[in-house]
Amino acid sequence: MITKRLFLFLRSFRVKIALAMIILMLLSGMVGNFLVYQYAMRAKLDEAREELMMVAQAMALDVDADTILKIPLSEEGMETPQYRSVADKLSRIKEIFPDIIYIYILSRTGQEGIYEFVVDLKSGSRAGVKPPAKPGDKYDGSRFPELSKAFSAPSADKELVTDEWGVFLSGYAPIRGRDNKTAAILGIDIAAHDVHAMQGEVNRRSIFVLLLGLVLSVLFGMLVSGMATRKIRMLVEGTRHIAKGDLKYRVKVKGDDEIDELTRSFNHMAANLQGSRKKVLEYFYSVMQSLIRILEARDPYTKGHSERVSEYAVSIARKMGLPQDKIDILREGALLHDIGKLGVKEVILNKKVKLTDEERGIIMKHPVIGENILKPVAINKEVLDVVREHHERYDGKGYPDKLDGEHIDILAAIVSAADSYDAMTSDRGYEKNLTKEEGIEQLRANSGSQFNPKIVDAFIQVLQEK
Repeated sequence: MITKRLFLFLRSFRVKIALAMIILMLLSGMVGNFLVYQYAMRAKLDEAREELMMVAQAMALDVDADTILKIPLSEEGMETPQYRSVADKLSRIKEIFPDIIYIYILSRTGQEGIYEFVVDLKSGSRAGVKPPAKPGDKYDGSRFPELSKAFSAPSADKELVTDEWGVFLSGYAPIRGRDNKTAAILGIDIAAHDVHAMQGEVNRRSIFVLLLGLVLSVLFGMLVSGMATRKIRMLVEGTRHIAKGDLKYRVKVKGDDEIDELTRSFNHMAANLQGSRKKVLEYFYSVMQSLIRILEARDPYTKGHSERVSEYAVSIARKMGLPQDKIDILREGALLHDIGKLGVKEVILNKKVKLTDEERGIIMKHPVIGENILKPVAINKEVLDVVREHHERYDGKGYPDKLDGEHIDILAAIVSAADSYDAMTSDRGYEKNLTKEEGIEQLRANSGSQFNPKIVDAFIQVLQEK
């Protein structure tokens, strides 16, 4: 049962709207978060690149191009005073900038993207660092397009480089001679741990923001979807009332949007259905009352019985303070209470002598017959209760269901008292009728046994006031 309810809830229109809104908000949040992340990282990286190019340019200006050109591009070049001079100068510079990991000088070869080392100064404090490259060793720099640009102007890699020794950012600057021609380029690799740390922090914050956005999206999505579907749920509730026959039900309308317009149309439809049903029922009641008059016309001594019972019943109900809608139902039920006698043979109805047990059994079926006659037209259930229960007794000895006390519908109990009183005080031809006072005494005598005492008290007040 719980699984079925959960399945129906997940398939509901409200959940579909909520999911659509949650997905939309999450996508918006993810895109926004991604853009902010990219902007923050790019800004930090651009700042680091600018600083790196400035440092590389300053170091390149401190290196003499003529000295570089005199270093032989072979292993023996490392033993030359020119090499040692340049290496010592770069070492001193490195001590000033502790973030620098590698410093090297590269010259061009005749092959595109391939360079050769002139000087290579590595940090010996790092475990696993390869020994410095020798002058003339080849280096494939095709992976780094900014490196070739450095022969014209200072440049720096646009992305971080990550390897087994850490995260680096490389910058380059040309080493120019007196003729302003580029003899080589100076490259430096600095640790970019702060940029990488910022990247990690941004990632963590992005995940946090994403999770927070997910929670808020779910809450906000359910809230907004609940508000959006509230009017639809009200319409669904209205259709349920209409389906159950409650044509008086109306859905409250406050706004002017499309759903409100639909709601007004629904209320208008319900009002039209109510009017149509009222006309059909009025026609039906007219037909039934005509049949009852035909029935009573078969026995001149019962003429007007249903109308009198209805008048008595309405007066009792008003004395008891019943609401008007109940009184209207009571009036209809009282007029139709004997409709079941249409299914009883006329010879039994008009018999002037005592009925046999079999004939009495047939007569006792008329409340059920009456209910069955009225059921197909979807008549008000309380009217059906009046027709079926108007021969039940307060002590439980009535028929057809032997209901007792408060189990008997109050409207049916009122009709029971009115029906019995009219039968006692009307001229039946074959039986002497009672006077008003005698009828009242009979009501008192049967109060608490055949009749509801509250109804008897109210009925006697009505009779005494007339």
